[in-house]
Amino acid sequence: MRYLLIPLAAIVSACAATTPMLDSRFGLDTRMALAQQIANPGARRNPDPVAGMDGRSAHAAYQRYQKAAGETQQAPSLMKGDAK
Repeated sequence: MRYLLIPLAAIVSACAATTPMLDSRFGLDTRMALAQQIANPGARRNPDPVAGMDGRSAHAAYQRYQKAAGETQQAPSLMKGDAK
């Protein structure tokens, strides 16, 4: 009977929580880092998030952006004879 108690005690102790302090804080640092990356926590309560930019202006700005992105720009020359 005594020989059964030792393995039984080992099995029961393996089921016990050995890291209660770590388990209670699991993920806390990740959640804290994520919360610190939010620039404006109250932004979700803003009923008009795009105030100041109507549809036409936004479309025109986007078109200018697309046109400028397609154009290639020449780098300025640093040679003496190239100045115009």
